[in-house]
Amino acid sequence: MRLPPTLPALVLACLAVLMPLSPARAEPVEAARRAEAAGLAEALQARILASPSATAVLEAWCAERGLSPEPRLVARRMPAPDKPPSAEQRGRLGVGPDEPVRYRRVRLACGPHVLSEADNWYVPGRLTPEMNRALDETDAPFGRVVRPLAPVRRNIGLRALDQAAAPGRDTPLFAVEAVLATADGLPFCEVAETYLGAVLGPVRP
Repeated sequence: MRLPPTLPALVLACLAVLMPLSPARAEPVEAARRAEAAGLAEALQARILASPSATAVLEAWCAERGLSPEPRLVARRMPAPDKPPSAEQRGRLGVGPDEPVRYRRVRLACGPHVLSEADNWYVPGRLTPEMNRALDETDAPFGRVVRPLAPVRRNIGLRALDQAAAPGRDTPLFAVEAVLATADGLPFCEVAETYLGAVLGPVRP
């Protein structure tokens, strides 16, 4: 039996679909993905550094990227041993060696996407009882809880993390350390934030 003349072409087309990209073709694709990820990470980093509230920036980012139908951050408490502040941290917070400083470690999520992890050292005596109760008993992000204080954010550290490949959802992108103070300049919290690859999804046309 003689095969139809179009069958060989059809077989070749199927093989072309099934065959993976050659290294020569895959390399530009991977480079483009890395460049896109780096550009997005830099844009978010600039917004975080320029804003008094990382919570507000992340919620706006979540809405713009379409990460969740309800772009509202939730702070998921992470089981962790207490981590007392160092002498340097107490100095930045302007508290003596005996004044209570509480520690809170959370993962900030928008819908199913965990966007960052944060360590907070805060002075409960400089917050209201309602704020302290919310931090102890709810999943509200720190920035939303203390918003009535109109906080001013002073960045004290930035660490960009170089990536050899396009980052995954849990890949650390960059880390920021900052001190939060009231509008009158009274410091009440130091935070260390690590932003994860999930912030780069999904918005693709």
